[in-house]
Amino acid sequence: MKYNSLLSFIAAGVLLTSCGSQKSTTASNEKIPAKKDVLEVMERTNNYFMQKWPDPGAPTFGGGKERSSNLWTRAVYYEGLMAMYAVDPKKEYHDYAVNWGESHKWGLRGGIETRHADNHCAGQTYIDLYEIDGKKNPERVKDIKESIDRMMATDKVDDWTWIDALQMAMPVYAKLGKLYNDPKYYERNYEMYAYTKNKQGVNGLYNPVDKLWWRDKDFVPPYKEPNGQDCYWSRGDGWVVAALVRTLDITPKSDPHYAEYLQDYKDLLSALPAIQRTDGLWNASLHDPTNFGGKEMTGSALFVYGMAYGINKGIIDRKVYLPIVLKAWDAIVKDCVQPNGFLGWVQGTGKEPKDGQPLSVSKEPDFEDYGLGCLLLAGSEVYKLK
Repeated sequence: MKYNSLLSFIAAGVLLTSCGSQKSTTASNEKIPAKKDVLEVMERTNNYFMQKWPDPGAPTFGGGKERSSNLWTRAVYYEGLMAMYAVDPKKEYHDYAVNWGESHKWGLRGGIETRHADNHCAGQTYIDLYEIDGKKNPERVKDIKESIDRMMATDKVDDWTWIDALQMAMPVYAKLGKLYNDPKYYERNYEMYAYTKNKQGVNGLYNPVDKLWWRDKDFVPPYKEPNGQDCYWSRGDGWVVAALVRTLDITPKSDPHYAEYLQDYKDLLSALPAIQRTDGLWNASLHDPTNFGGKEMTGSALFVYGMAYGINKGIIDRKVYLPIVLKAWDAIVKDCVQPNGFLGWVQGTGKEPKDGQPLSVSKEPDFEDYGLGCLLLAGSEVYKLK
């Protein structure tokens, strides 16, 4: 009897363990938001923006100054819109983006002579639309290609003096490399990236110890935050995450610099879990929560974008990063996305934690387009989670 009882006890234990394991797995799966729910958030926020800006070619007035809408803030929005279009290809998104490009005659702020990364950002969407529509409209890529070719006709590689520039311009070089099957674009992309990483501001803007990036030379030590730590700006490091994601997604794995991009991407992500806020977001100052600490959507969304991409591609540890992504996305949806589609807790333009402060759920930043772009990029990868 004792032997049979023991067998029954073991069998029951195995059954309970099996059921418990199944329940745990199911619970884990249930935490991944339904595709329709992710899409609803993207649609709600995007509809708010498109209704507010029915004419995509109209100038913007951020910061009280009129600017043409092919500036970087709007270009980042279109990056997000193209990512949304890739998972939900509605004609209205395509047409809205085409109308934007046509309104600017597919041109760049500063013209083809510009070397400024912000001015090149629009080229990302111009190239996307050229490819989406079957490469039948060469005018869409004429100016961006000529501008980059002019840069490459010189030996100058120190233009990207701030880390935001990596996101604005690196994907352009990668896209041109793929479009024309020409490795020279990939090589110049790396040369400029490597200069920013290793030489800009004397010894580079990347700190291999903390695995984070200083925004520009103004924040390289001896500059310190009020708590004595180095200053790492959330959205700035978010731009680097996005730059590496978008570059990795296009650059061939056979490229001699692909492995370095991948390692830099993994290293940067590895620095983020320990400094995630308890509510799921990240502070504007990554190493000093006392320096304008509080919710901030844009940097958080870019981190979600980078992590979700890595999970979807199988290049980072799903067990480590999925809980972080889900917690952050849930916080964005619950704390930042308003019922009418307005995005709260968006830090305005700037270069450091104090800019655009204080933030709130209802405060409208000087430009709201790039914030939406960040959210749509994040949503496009959260949507693909399995």
